[in-house]
Order: sequence, then C-alpha cells, then structure tokens
Amino acid sequence: MIKKSAKTCKNMSEVRAEVDRIDRLLVALIAERQGYMSEAARIKQDRNVVHDDARIEDVVAKVKAFATEMGLSHEIAEPVWREMISRCIAFEFDEWDRLREPTEKTG
Repeated sequence: MIKKSAKTCKNMSEVRAEVDRIDRLLVALIAERQGYMSEAARIKQDRNVVHDDARIEDVVAKVKAFATEMGLSHEIAEPVWREMISRCIAFEFDEWDRLREPTEKTG
C-alpha cells in the first residue's frame, strides 16, 4: 500500500486506509514498548519501584515537547500517554508478580 499524506487523500476510503495503516504501526510500536515493560519487571528487584511518579512526569513532559514539534495537540498526546503509562504500570506489576510467584513442586 502506498502511503498518502493527509492532504492528498481524495475521499474517506483513502483517509480510512491511511488511519488503518497508522493503527497497525502504532500497535507494533506499543507491543515493542510492552516488551520493555516486561524487561523492567524482570530487572527491578523491588516491587515498590514499579510505579515512579517522577518518571511518569518526565515521560509526559518529553512527549508533550515532541508533540509540540510534531504538531500533535497536547489535548490528545497527554491523556493518551497518561492512560498508556497507567496500563503499562499495571502490566508491569502483573509481570513482576508473575516472575516471582513461587513455583509448585510436584512429587
């Protein structure tokens, strides 16, 4: 599929095709990000450091700065990232617990 710019789309079918293309790219990138959350859960030795308010605010500030550069509204960028961060933290807590749950011994 040939990538079109938003301004060159002539109809809603073209707009939707491009939105679908972007959604596939976003899913791939978010899946990659999730992989790093799994590794963070493995690396962090203390469950209490999974949620880090200072890191959250640092990430959001960086996202907002880049959003400005890219012409993305902060009204979209900030809540999307805050929700993604929240979900990633929940995922990381689950991973942290899963990696450290006692294994059952058979026999």
